[in-house]
Amino acid sequence: MIYIVDIDGTICSMEFDVDGNVDYAKTKPYMDRIAKINKLFDEGHEIHYYTARGSRSGIDRTEITHKQMADWGAKYTSLQLRKPHYDLWIDDKSIHPEQFFK
Repeated sequence: MIYIVDIDGTICSMEFDVDGNVDYAKTKPYMDRIAKINKLFDEGHEIHYYTARGSRSGIDRTEITHKQMADWGAKYTSLQLRKPHYDLWIDDKSIHPEQFFK
């Protein structure tokens, strides 16, 4: 199977600065969730992380994102930044993180 997985709010916390912007340096990994995704990867599934980091601000978050994924031990096929910013993603194949990681 091919899995598309978000990062913030899915495999790590979302920590905010005083202006209400996500402070990526302060996010904390959900190691149990990363372990579940890593298990899927180890079983031969494709794991594609797709994050909106930098999509609104235009700030390149590549370096911190790659470092965090390495520090957290996240395994993946690909990692893509700047997915479109949106309020609601409607897709017949989507699943909410809380339901998937239940």
